[in-house]
Amino acid sequence: MNTDTSRAFLIRGGIVLPMEGRRQSIDPGSVLVLDGVIAAVGTVAEVDHHPAAGAVTVIDATDHAVIPGFHNCHLHSGLLRGTAESLALWEWLENYVDPAHRALTPEIAEAASWMAYTEGLRGGTTSVLDMWRYMEGSARAAEAIGIRATLAPYTADLYDYFETLETNRSLLETHLVAADGRVRSWVGLEHIFYCSAEMFRGAAALAEEFGTGIHTHSSESIWEVQESLKQFGRRPIEEFYQRGILGPDTVIAHGVWLDDREVQILVQTGTSVTHCPCSNMKISSGAARVGFYRSQGMTVALGTDGEKENNNLDMLEEMKFASLLEKVSTLDPTSGDHWDILDMATRSGAVALGLEDATGTLEEGKDADVVMVDLRGLHFTPLLHGEDFNAPAHLVYTASAHDVSDVWVQGRHLVSDGEVISVDVGVVAERAQAAAEELFARRRALGGKTPSPATTLGKGA
Repeated sequence: MNTDTSRAFLIRGGIVLPMEGRRQSIDPGSVLVLDGVIAAVGTVAEVDHHPAAGAVTVIDATDHAVIPGFHNCHLHSGLLRGTAESLALWEWLENYVDPAHRALTPEIAEAASWMAYTEGLRGGTTSVLDMWRYMEGSARAAEAIGIRATLAPYTADLYDYFETLETNRSLLETHLVAADGRVRSWVGLEHIFYCSAEMFRGAAALAEEFGTGIHTHSSESIWEVQESLKQFGRRPIEEFYQRGILGPDTVIAHGVWLDDREVQILVQTGTSVTHCPCSNMKISSGAARVGFYRSQGMTVALGTDGEKENNNLDMLEEMKFASLLEKVSTLDPTSGDHWDILDMATRSGAVALGLEDATGTLEEGKDADVVMVDLRGLHFTPLLHGEDFNAPAHLVYTASAHDVSDVWVQGRHLVSDGEVISVDVGVVAERAQAAAEELFARRRALGGKTPSPATTLGKGA
């Protein structure tokens, strides 16, 4: 057997959570990787007996959790962190976000993706669904850093400074699938109030032509639902159904204000929703009925949203807030179960992205997208085994990105001992800082506000 020794190793003696749909742990367990693919998962003794186990590098995972990589299923690369705070959603968009889009350049956009992907990777994120602009640069960043990236451009035709279906087509033509399958392109739609009905239909046709997915926002605020009823006579998801974009290859971000009929439409069409609890709390959007959605058969993934509406891209932190928000909004302490939240961040995220055959769980034959979390810190004490086993709860309620020790994507070691090794983090940070300063200078020079979405509703719809 010709084995790629750089992608052949044995993670031995850790607390293995395969996340294959059962609440199963292997403690202690091991994961054997050959040629970047998982060759065996099991107890230490079982994997030690594999014929290849004695011929590969051994990584001691004692007192570490070994889990699948996280899928951040709603991200915006960006450089506005800490500068647009304490605002309602539409005021925030009008005064800060849209003016930044007007000032954006391809070089600034690429620097933002380098920063976002590197930050996410450091915290165990192995896959992102990123809605951004000038995404050829995002593809370069993802390929170099080593992360998986599904790229969905911000497209809109009711404003003149977003991507268009023509530029989205260009991205699909050059980056439909790239970087050994790690980088893929989808069709993006900014929002129901940014895009005409004709654009939605064109997006559906474009996705069908290229056999790819669609990503957009919906039902993030109650105002949005009220305006949709006023303008279109239908709630947003009902309008999406009429415009033909729902289906198993579509991921809707937020979905906070879905009524029961909309939930059934999404379930029946196989459309997935990405829950973004930190963003939804910060912008006071509300609490999505995630437990109900999942009980109805909906695939619900987890996302951070952008750095500007979250302030970090820590999926471990996002899991904690997902659980706590569900508990406090339902007044039910049994909701937001930590195993369910772990599923949303791993297996369900891969399902939403159509990547479940390649990643999302630790199973033989899947790509080795693996994360190790160091559980030796004082804040994990006590770490208990046997009938008092508490490692899964520690991952959701205690851990943060800083506790991630090692990350592999397709068996390539990208984070080692808590440090990103695939790129120079200092250079990434320096480049992002300079790009942000340029962006703010350009935005000031342009001046003025962009039109409120409320003033443009109905154009072309």
